[in-house]
Amino acid sequence: MLFSQVVGQNEIKKKFVHEINEGKISHAQLFAGKAGYGGLPLALAFSQYLFCENRKADDSCGQCPSCLKVQDLQHPDLHFAFPTVLADNKMCDPLMGQWREQVKEQPYFNQFDWIKRIDPKERNPVLGTEHSQEILRKLSLKSYEGGYKVMIIWMAEAMNATCSNKILKILEEPPANTLFLLVTESAEELLITIRSRTQIVRLSKIDVDDLAKELVIRQGFMPKEAETMAYFVEGDFLEALHLSNNAEEKSNLTELFMQMMRVSYKKDVLGMMKWAESIAAESKENQKSYLVYALHMMRQSIIGNYLGLEMIRASEDELKFLKNFAPFITGNNIREFMKTFNDAHYHVERNANSSILFTQLCFQTMRYIHVA
Repeated sequence: MLFSQVVGQNEIKKKFVHEINEGKISHAQLFAGKAGYGGLPLALAFSQYLFCENRKADDSCGQCPSCLKVQDLQHPDLHFAFPTVLADNKMCDPLMGQWREQVKEQPYFNQFDWIKRIDPKERNPVLGTEHSQEILRKLSLKSYEGGYKVMIIWMAEAMNATCSNKILKILEEPPANTLFLLVTESAEELLITIRSRTQIVRLSKIDVDDLAKELVIRQGFMPKEAETMAYFVEGDFLEALHLSNNAEEKSNLTELFMQMMRVSYKKDVLGMMKWAESIAAESKENQKSYLVYALHMMRQSIIGNYLGLEMIRASEDELKFLKNFAPFITGNNIREFMKTFNDAHYHVERNANSSILFTQLCFQTMRYIHVA
């Protein structure tokens, strides 16, 4: 993968190019940030630039034998470790075909996307004891091409305690010319001893202009539509891909939000109960998407209420609704709204009872909307 194919993260890309050209490469780096910020694509682009035989000033050539092998995920000195469902596969090698398919098809993906590909039951994947043994075995071999060996550990937070402890030693004292690139969405879930042995690269939200430009090029968005989407997903390219590939889902989120606010404003208890039951029947991922969307609409409402409707980044349907709704989101209730919806997202992540959670959310919304 070329650095130019990684969306945004320009300062980090410049830093990597400089470090590789100067030979000042940290042996263990932790790419921390949402999957949509590009941790895995950056790790792939870093590896390709490192192995490239004809490096350019700011990118790999993309055409030399080494670049082609990295792009095909077949370079003998580039290794991968990723979580698997232990009941089916305790190591990564049996799933390398599916891993290559996923990365080539779309290198921006998260754990949920990976689970859907490898397990119809959608069980929780883990990096376990056998994975750590597989990592140690691969890195004990000599470099095939006489240079660096690179191990990319994707979703490193999925390592259990045994796996983490087994790779601590090699992280602390790696073989010569061995690099670890750990990719994580939740660095705080890693053992502190793992974090202390890595150089942490914190990925930031993708710049709105960079993201909007990519949506125009890759997804065929109109510029205004792309800008609206970029603001909504808050620098998360993966979220933008999910929504742009399913326009119906985006429309459903809008309709759900408008329904919730209407029944809450009217104090329609039966309507609120019916709404809560309808969203409780959705998947956990859809529930999380709704809560993220609702937070976005709250932020756009407060912007419109205080800075003017022309400052709102929204579609035509959303803007039409927000013209009437925005005045009800003020400094008197915005903090309560934001905290309540963020808390709901936290509890959905931890498998709270959906019916109870969304019923309570409706009643809290009813209270807050009447204190504007």
